Amino acid sequence: MNTVPTVSPGRSLLLGILSLFFIHHPANADEMLTIYTYDSFTSEWGPGPQLEKRFEQICQCDLVFVAAEDGVSILNRLRIEGDKSRADVVLGLDNGLLVEARKTNIFQPHKTDISGLLPSLTWQDDHFIPYDFGYFAFVYDSNKIPEPADSFAALLASDAKIIYQDPRTSTPGQGLMMWVQAVFTDRSAEAWQQLAEQTVTVTKGWWESYGMFLEGASDYVLSYTTSPAYHMLTEDKHHIKAAQFKEGHIRQIEVAGITRYAKNPELAQHFLQFLLSTEAQQIIPVTNWMLPVVEGVALPPAFSELITPVSIGFTPEAIAEHRKQWILEWRSSAIR
Repeated sequence: MNTVPTVSPGRSLLLGILSLFFIHHPANADEMLTIYTYDSFTSEWGPGPQLEKRFEQICQCDLVFVAAEDGVSILNRLRIEGDKSRADVVLGLDNGLLVEARKTNIFQPHKTDISGLLPSLTWQDDHFIPYDFGYFAFVYDSNKIPEPADSFAALLASDAKIIYQDPRTSTPGQGLMMWVQAVFTDRSAEAWQQLAEQTVTVTKGWWESYGMFLEGASDYVLSYTTSPAYHMLTEDKHHIKAAQFKEGHIRQIEVAGITRYAKNPELAQHFLQFLLSTEAQQIIPVTNWMLPVVEGVALPPAFSELITPVSIGFTPEAIAEHRKQWILEWRSSAIR
C-alpha cells in the first residue's frame, strides 16, 4: 500500500537551489535541449507537456521532445544514429537495457545528486538516473472478468484473449519476456506456445496495445499495476484492474541519461536534477502512471487501492547476457 508522506525539506531545498542556479546563470532563450523519449510520455495527457512548461520557466530555454514507440526503439535509434544523434538527453530506457545502453558508448556520467532516492531502489549507476518505476501486470476489465487469473500458470490455463508488446521494440514486451523466464525457467518455450494460442496480436509499443484493449479487443493486456489509477483518477472508473500473480511481478525502473554529444551538457545535467525534484516527481505519477523514485512525494488516495506485488526478476547483467537467446526462443515458440 502506498503511503502519503510529507514533503521532504531536502527535496524542496534541491528545487530551490536549481531555481537559483538559473536565476543567476540564465540560459540563452535560444538554447535548445533535445530529449529522446517514448510517444506516450509526450502525449497531451503524458508528463512531457507539464515538465516541459515548468522546466522552460526555470531555464529560459527551449525543450524539444523527439518520440519513438518505446524504450527499445529509442536504443535502436541511438545505435543507428551514432555520433550523428541530436539527443542531448535520453529518457525512457529501463533497467533491462542498462548494460546494452552502456556498451554503445553514447552516454556520459550524469553527475546528479541522487541522495533523495528511495533506499529500496538500491540505485548505484554513474550514467543513468531513475525517474519512475512500476511493476508489469496483466490488466483486465472486472465487469467482464469477475474472477481474474491469480497466477501466470492460471492465465495460460484459461481461454482468455491477450494482447502484449514485441520484446524487440518495447520495454513492457521485454519485461514480459523476463517474466516468462523467471516464472517458467526451463519450461519457458512451452509457456510461450501456450500464450501464442491466446494471443490476439503483438504490437510494436504499449500505447497501441492498451488502446486496443480499451476498445474491447482482448480480455487482458500487458501493462502496469499502476494503470488502474489512471481510470480511477481521470475517469472515476474502478472496473479496470491489474491481476496479482502468486509467482510475483517484474519491476521496471525507467531511467534518463545524458549523451556524449549533448550540445549543452550543463543544461542537460540540470534537467536530470529537475526530474528528481519534488515538483517533477509529483507530476509523473499522475501523468505517466508510474511510482515516484524519491522520498517525500504525496500520492493520491487511488494509489493505495492498487495491488502490491512481490518483485522477481534478473540483474541488468543477466538480462544483457541472455536477451538474444530469450528473443530467439520467443520468436521460435510464440510467433505463429
